Amino acid sequence: MASLNFSCVIFLCMIAIVPIAQATITCTQISNNVLPCIAYLRSNGASPPPKSCCQGIKNLLGLAKTTPDRQATCNCIKAAAGGISGLNSASVADLPKNCGVNISYKISPSTDCSK
Repeated sequence: MASLNFSCVIFLCMIAIVPIAQATITCTQISNNVLPCIAYLRSNGASPPPKSCCQGIKNLLGLAKTTPDRQATCNCIKAAAGGISGLNSASVADLPKNCGVNISYKISPSTDCSK
């Protein structure tokens, strides 16, 4: 639980520090779209993601049209993921594919959001 609290503080600091001046998408929008996926991302991925989760992922794809928006999305997702305990890395990495969404990078803690 302490790890979760610490990660939340880090997430909030990153939101305050990371300049997203050129991005039009906000971390709040991103979080709201990813929130329905949390239970699935903690699972072993044996069952398909909920429709609300996939709809949120598809919404994010539609919102993140520009490079700054995609970078902001990447940074916010990485920061938020660090604050959620029990995430299954395989479920996280496979989420776009399991929702029928194609993205050009792997979702992982090591993803370089600047590229």
